Amino acid sequence: MTTPKQLKLGFMLHGVGPGWGDWRHPDAHPGASIDIDFYKRQALLAEAGKFDFLFVADSVHITEKSSPHYLNRFEPLTILSALAAVTSRIGLVGTLTVSYSEPYTVARQFASLDHISRGRAGWNVVTSWLSGSAENYGKPQHPPHEVRYRIAAEHLQSVQGLWDSWEDDALTHDKEQGQFFNPQKLHALNHQGEFFSVRGPLNISRSQQGQPVIFQAGASEEGRNFSARHADAFFTASDSFESSQEYIKDIKARATAFGRDADRTGVFPGLRTIVAATAEEAEEKFAEALALIRIEDALPMLGRAFNDHDFSVYPLDGPFPDVAEFGHNSNRSTSERLTALAASENLSVRQVALRLVSPRREFVGTAEHVATSIQRWFENGAADGFILVETLPFQLDAFVDLVVPILQERGIYRKDYTHATLRGHLGLEVPENRYTKASRVTA
Repeated sequence: MTTPKQLKLGFMLHGVGPGWGDWRHPDAHPGASIDIDFYKRQALLAEAGKFDFLFVADSVHITEKSSPHYLNRFEPLTILSALAAVTSRIGLVGTLTVSYSEPYTVARQFASLDHISRGRAGWNVVTSWLSGSAENYGKPQHPPHEVRYRIAAEHLQSVQGLWDSWEDDALTHDKEQGQFFNPQKLHALNHQGEFFSVRGPLNISRSQQGQPVIFQAGASEEGRNFSARHADAFFTASDSFESSQEYIKDIKARATAFGRDADRTGVFPGLRTIVAATAEEAEEKFAEALALIRIEDALPMLGRAFNDHDFSVYPLDGPFPDVAEFGHNSNRSTSERLTALAASENLSVRQVALRLVSPRREFVGTAEHVATSIQRWFENGAADGFILVETLPFQLDAFVDLVVPILQERGIYRKDYTHATLRGHLGLEVPENRYTKASRVTA
């Protein structure tokens, strides 16, 4: 008998919250983004809820208009390494940019996290899209959108090549013969490319899951092709059930065209739930969340996808302006999505900004209602899983206590972990070491 497909869940560690006004809630902890105890509690709670992984977003540029969480927070691999020591099963996925990092350093960092966590590491590969990032790294300018994806492909391939430096049985530890390792099974990469030159080998071996899992969120044409060719799991910011269905069909068709098994990939839309014991209480909490959203805070968030463009210069209730040029070399996929949304529904600047930052009403209500909405997306090709974002303080608690048991009872979500590694959780195979494979094929 085949095992029924299971829903996958990730949780975003967003400290004080994803928005600009979240910190003003009476129950919010304004210093949460640099509070290790706050993160430890959330990590252990998500693990108690049998989540597949924790996820840390990141960028390497801020301005005075950045959100409170982005202004003052931990570096992803540092906080994930700390959480690896207090958790035992949940995956640990961190964001790291290829535009401002070297493959050898990245390979070491994620391999170290993979060993510390005993095979639970994942890398969210990003190219960075805020042009101010270049100035923090002494670069004359931010690479163009198309160039960034060429950099990403070469960077990722270099890192994965370094991760295979040691074959799995290379470290013999033969005390009698005095042989620490078999030199025939340690390999230099000797990569010379357009953007990087990396000799290798890496000074750390593979973990029990072989290599960290690759995540990506490409939504532009170049981004989708990059994701489909390289990633094991995909993040998406869908405006609707239908758009998420379209994205999944498209990304999996591309993965298949690249010769990959699309059934082994997973697509994770963002999920902002508001759960309460009654529908009335959920509506009250929904009103609390909306009250935290001010238009003066929503406009900077809207501007991020357009390279921090200032939308306050336009009439709030006037038509959405033609600002495509500002998004072309920034977060192109999001800027194009928002521009298309404004055009299709004839939305004003105010409406687009508030739509962007407001929770989707479909996932507001009782635990039964929220579980049914999740199940609808999961069973009808709109999601393989979700990345849960905490909309209000203690909503992770409510989700784990109220929604998770219903999903388990309905048979679409695990009651306990059955694997120890992130690859195991996501149904991914351990990749065979490339040098071992080559020896086997030519033998």
